[in-house]
Amino acid sequence: MSRTVLREALRTLTSKGLIESRPRVGTRVRPRHAWNLLDVDVLDWYSRVAEPMQFALKLQEMREMIEPYAAGLAAASHSDETFGALAAAHAAMAGARNVDEWVRADLQFHLSVLIACSNELLIPLGTLIERTLEAQLRLNAKRADVFNASLAEHTAVFEAIRDRDAHAARDAMTRLLSVTRARIEA
Repeated sequence: MSRTVLREALRTLTSKGLIESRPRVGTRVRPRHAWNLLDVDVLDWYSRVAEPMQFALKLQEMREMIEPYAAGLAAASHSDETFGALAAAHAAMAGARNVDEWVRADLQFHLSVLIACSNELLIPLGTLIERTLEAQLRLNAKRADVFNASLAEHTAVFEAIRDRDAHAARDAMTRLLSVTRARIEA
């Protein structure tokens, strides 16, 4: 490996908060609390080596903090275009014939809620957690009695957003995520 390639790799790891370099001290791995876990690559790498149940619960905690509020915002501020994307995702969930179709539609549903909330700072969170969320959705669909067991809960979120009822949307998303948590913990 050339020095140029090594320097670039070290620069990348430094920018992601994984290592630090100091003159006369050298290069060291930083403590985990200093890592930039809100970097797509770092989150993906971490999800592959973290204890699966612990990681799933941490991701679920993050979702429980963000998604109910985002659903309420989506109900209050969605546009025709963003609601159309949410409606398409919901229709795809209702029409899913297998786990793979369900997971793709379920992922699109949750990403569409974040987009429909019209908050530019929340939207990137969907892109950030997309890969790890997809894995969690797949696991939950396989743990359920049938892959689309949570369709009714998703429909409640969809209808509350459609009706522009922010309170009902928050409550429905909270109920949906409690079903997800129960499957993770099972």
